[in-house]
Amino acid sequence: MPHVHTASARHRTRLIAVFGLTLAIFAVEVVGGLASNSLALLADAGHMFTDVFGIGFALGAIWIAGRPATSERTFGFLRLEILAAVANALLLFGVSGYVLYEAWRRLFEPPEVTSGLMLAVAVVGLIANAVAVFLLREAQGHSLNMRGAYLEVMGDLAGSVAVIVAAIVIALTGWTPADAVASAAIGLLIIPRTWSLLREALDVLLEATPKGINLDHVREHILEAPGVADVHDLHAWTITSGMNVVSAHVVVEEGAKTGDILDHLGMCLSDDFDVKHSTFQLETPEHVEWEARADQAQL
Repeated sequence: MPHVHTASARHRTRLIAVFGLTLAIFAVEVVGGLASNSLALLADAGHMFTDVFGIGFALGAIWIAGRPATSERTFGFLRLEILAAVANALLLFGVSGYVLYEAWRRLFEPPEVTSGLMLAVAVVGLIANAVAVFLLREAQGHSLNMRGAYLEVMGDLAGSVAVIVAAIVIALTGWTPADAVASAAIGLLIIPRTWSLLREALDVLLEATPKGINLDHVREHILEAPGVADVHDLHAWTITSGMNVVSAHVVVEEGAKTGDILDHLGMCLSDDFDVKHSTFQLETPEHVEWEARADQAQL
């Protein structure tokens, strides 16, 4: 397989920009959180730290995944992007759990919070996170790796909003537990999107049928091809985001033009199912009978 440009690699420049923004916000929120004694800001900073690590890992995965395949790794390192998505999801679950624990503790022992500084830092974070979301809004629809980064900055955006609301409540009412409530909201916002990301990434690792591909429909299209008598051992899976693969044993009729069949099936799967990499084993009815006898002999 030649050097591959994955769906994530096409948006690498945007991800680098988001990485720089995230790193800057993290530094500002750590300083602001310590100075204002705001758990909500520190919780958001903790989330930002996982983003710095996660996005950096995603960038590393994109670079390594772009390396050409070898005889030892025939698909290269393409799966690293999926592993990066899994790592990001697990990291986000850990941060969410810690934030929820700390929020519960502070809810009953709320410390003094400097709401003015807390609000100013949160507004800066909101603006920067909004820019990051804008940069990744299109890319996240094409890659699980990019979606992981997108979900992280979306969580950061929601976290900034929660911190702003808490700062305003504290400034107007003096009710400092609002900081802990905002922290809990940030932790809870992370969980559903993270679970969705983890589930999709695990589906890829388990070689589940890709979303948007109905194997019954694929089977129908193959059987409709001129010269095709039957199909079996039909499989579809994903190597990495944007790279779906189909393989099948296709039984051909006597006298069929195998070259025409392969051209027809390849074009059909590419145009109708967006499958660019398909492998077909063409068989005669006699070979199918031989396979059945061989399988029976192994029982």
